[in-house]
Amino acid sequence: MSSGEKVLVIDFGGQYTHLIARRCRELGVYSEIVSNSVAAADIEAMDGVKGIILSGGPRSVCQENAPMIDRDILKLGIPILGICYGHQLLAKLMGGQVERSEKAEYGRVSIKINFQSRLFDGLPKTFKVWMSHGDVVKTPPTGFKITSETDNGLISSLENDQLMIYSTQFHPEVKHTENGMVILKNLLRDIA
Repeated sequence: MSSGEKVLVIDFGGQYTHLIARRCRELGVYSEIVSNSVAAADIEAMDGVKGIILSGGPRSVCQENAPMIDRDILKLGIPILGICYGHQLLAKLMGGQVERSEKAEYGRVSIKINFQSRLFDGLPKTFKVWMSHGDVVKTPPTGFKITSETDNGLISSLENDQLMIYSTQFHPEVKHTENGMVILKNLLRDIA
């Protein structure tokens, strides 16, 4: 991204929303946090939006009245990365199946890359990531590839490269995730 370009971080009330924005700035990209009520038309009217990140959040996408986004945001042609709640929300909105997990997953988990994604460019096949969630994507949406899984076979990332929609169940923005800054850099520098 060049000067005047920015990434929007859509806030779902997650504890790491401000950290996501800070990590983008550390990579030299201006970031702006906006409410999840932002309309697609408002984003279209903004100058220089080259990427969108959907943050994590404390709610469950399986709950009634779970925080949503304007579905038209998915049609803007702007690269999107969903993190944790954002990952689950994207899967649900695109037609995948999300369920409450039998056991919440918190802490460091090893993942294995199944499919070489641009998001994971230059990364080893396995590495440790930080999880913090109670919902899991059981079935990916049609047209999405499972790009990584945890040791116990849970989906840890998805993508549809044609639609430029990527998502991670884990948090790349925290220091506990190995290679997290490389993942964000790949999004901001190569994809967006």
